[in-house]
This record gives sequence, C-alpha cells and structure tokens, in this order.
Amino acid sequence: MGPHPAVADVRRAIRVSLASLEKGRLVLAACSGGADSLALAACLGFVAPRLGLRAGLVTVDHDLQPGSRARADDLVRLSPTLGLDVAEAVTVEVGTLGGPEAAARIARYAALDSTSSRLNAVILLGHTRDDQAETVLLRLARGSGSRSLSGMAEVSGVYRRPLLGVSRTRTEEACEALGLSPWHDPHNDDPRFTRVKVRQTLLPALEAELGPGIADALARTARLCRDDADALDDWADRVYAEARDLGTGLVTATLAELPAAVRRRVIHRAAVAAGSPPSALAAVHIEEAERLVTSWTGQKGVDLPGGVGVVRRYGRLMFTSSLS
Repeated sequence: MGPHPAVADVRRAIRVSLASLEKGRLVLAACSGGADSLALAACLGFVAPRLGLRAGLVTVDHDLQPGSRARADDLVRLSPTLGLDVAEAVTVEVGTLGGPEAAARIARYAALDSTSSRLNAVILLGHTRDDQAETVLLRLARGSGSRSLSGMAEVSGVYRRPLLGVSRTRTEEACEALGLSPWHDPHNDDPRFTRVKVRQTLLPALEAELGPGIADALARTARLCRDDADALDDWADRVYAEARDLGTGLVTATLAELPAAVRRRVIHRAAVAAGSPPSALAAVHIEEAERLVTSWTGQKGVDLPGGVGVVRRYGRLMFTSSLS
C-alpha cells in the first residue's frame, strides 16, 4: 500500500517545489512544531534524499511563551527520526516595531536569513492554501494593488513555499497518518491578532454565507494576480530602463501614453531610486505624483517619503532628494 493520501499530497507538493535544485543542496524546513510545518519537515525527510538533496530543520524560538526553548529542543531531537540530517534551534529577541505580529516576523526572518546564509541552505516555509487566503483578505482590506493581492510567492530568494496549494486540514491529516503530535500555538487562537480574526471569524462567515470553496477561490485569485503583476512589472521595468537612458527625469509625454498600472509602477521605481523608502511609499503618494502627468495645470511639486520631491519641468518629471 502507498502512503496516506494526505501524506502523498504533501510529499508531491515538496517534490515539485524542489525539482529544480542542484544535487547535494541543503534544504531546511522552518518548523515551529505546528501541523503545517511538522508535516512539511517530515515529508521533506522522505522526499529530499530521493532527489539527491540533503534535508534538515531549523526552528526559531521567539522566547515569548513558557517552555518555548524546550519545545524547540524537542524538535531538534525529533529530527533524526524524520530523516533529517541537520537540525538547529535558534533563539531570537523579539522587538516592538510594528506590533507583536510584525516584530516576531521580523525577528524570525532575520534568524532564517542568517541560517540560510551560514549553511548555504534553501528554506522551506509551511504556509498553506489557507494562509494564502487569509493573506489575500488582509491585503484586500488595506486597499492593496495586484502585487499585494498576489499573496505569498511560491519562490522568493532562498525561500520556497511548497504547500500553498495544500489545505491546513490536509497537513493535520498528514501528521495524524504519520503518528506525529503537532504543537498548538495559543497565539493562533488569540483574537488580539488580526490574522486570527480573519481565520476564526471572517473566513467562516464567508463560507457560511457564500458556500464552501472560499479559501480555494482566494488562493486562485492570488495566482492570477501574481501573473498579472509579473507582466506589468516586466513592462514597467523596460519603460523605466529606457527612460533612464534618456537622461534625468521621466518624459511626461511617454508616461501619459502608458496604461495607468504601468505608469504608476514607473513612477514608483523612479521615486525609490531617488531615495524614497518602499515601505513608506504608499499608493496615495504615487497617485499625487501621477497627477503631474495626467492632470497638469501648473501645480507645485509633490513631497514623497524620505525627503524626496517630484516636480514637472520642461515636460519631464524630476525627482530630487533633500538628503543628497
């Protein structure tokens, strides 16, 4: 008999995700001990050797709950039984920037970045289809564009998310079939966190009112938005590269002929190149700068985050920085 269908689903997703890696590469599952990442780690231990890859586990102890270090050490001890040759537990200090969720995420990714760099490893993340659906809803509530609505990428630098097409329920079933006992993070039930509200209240309400399949539909929307955003970004990259070759500033006549989605991306690239921080550069800033092209009546320039200003002069958008 073959493996349980849920185990087969997780293994298949990992196999597809890792197929392009060179033989001998180290692949680490980022594992918290929850069902998603535990199923990921266990199935990685099965799949990786069959692809000629080395497999391991890294767990990040945020030191925010009693017993967190003991749980991390338990995962390290469990690793050999899962077929994982490398296992590390990394303790981090969580700051306060952006609130508890954001601060923990910043600390976690800093630790994973460091581990990947030190060991020359690819990092697998256990985000599932349900996580993707929650991400799309959260970004939709912020009025995000197609790039943000495209959700989490399957591949981003050293990170891979094999399970974006696998449901959370499926990973729980896989753990049960493999005889594994996942840890349940109490933070996943804490309504103070916005994502928990989406998971426990919003998504169930949508399912109840609109019928099942909402998570699938949102994940599918993310894939479609990513394809669109990739195409628009490629177009904007080409336009911006040509505009830079022409000298200082962006020719407004050229910008005016572009679709709005491409024009705004080109303006965004120019603003970032001038020193405006991407994290602070919001859609409202880009729209104000865009009006210098589409609704030009001789108005003054626009101030952008990071001390960057944009003005229209002699048929060009000129970007200046007060910090240079």
